[in-house]
Amino acid sequence: MMGATISNTSNPTMLNAGYKANVIPQTATAVVDGRFLPGFEDELLETISKLAGPDIEIEVLVRDKALEVDFEGPLVEAMSAALAKYDSEGIPVPYLMSGGTDNKALSDLGIIGYGFSPVRLPPELDFFALFHGVDERIPIDGLRFGVKVLNEFLQNC
Repeated sequence: MMGATISNTSNPTMLNAGYKANVIPQTATAVVDGRFLPGFEDELLETISKLAGPDIEIEVLVRDKALEVDFEGPLVEAMSAALAKYDSEGIPVPYLMSGGTDNKALSDLGIIGYGFSPVRLPPELDFFALFHGVDERIPIDGLRFGVKVLNEFLQNC
């Protein structure tokens, strides 16, 4: 999870070849979910091309952007204040999210946004191991904490 926030990533997510079990396919395709750090799209495409080799045709099916915004201003101050009210040691920190966000579309309109998902997890819970898994979960107390912090934020931002 953390590695995907500090480097480009690519994962083959769809593979397709052939039409029958006893016939050698003439062609094969793979869809690769590539995600790049802000400013490193060309580097990711070059790496994929190099790894695929000269005989493989590469086509970009979906082009997205890696969004980066300054971590400052009234929203950041409101997040910090809301968190501090319920956790005096809690500090919001900038984080590069490896997943998707509606903030990409909003940024085209000049709207700055941040992900803010306050939750309190016990130290022994390996949340990253549960992330997007069949048993993904957080403790109810952690969710209650997050609801209080988010309510405070929304009431005062």
